[in-house]
Amino acid sequence: MLVSLSFKLMLFVMVDGWNLILGSLATSFGLGAG
Repeated sequence: MLVSLSFKLMLFVMVDGWNLILGSLATSFGLGAG
């Protein structure tokens, strides 16, 4: 159960991080973050 919880947390952090990176890239290119 602990492994599953840590895996979900890691996946959430990765997805959230990608959204943050892509959002900042889109903003820097003037496309807007959506």
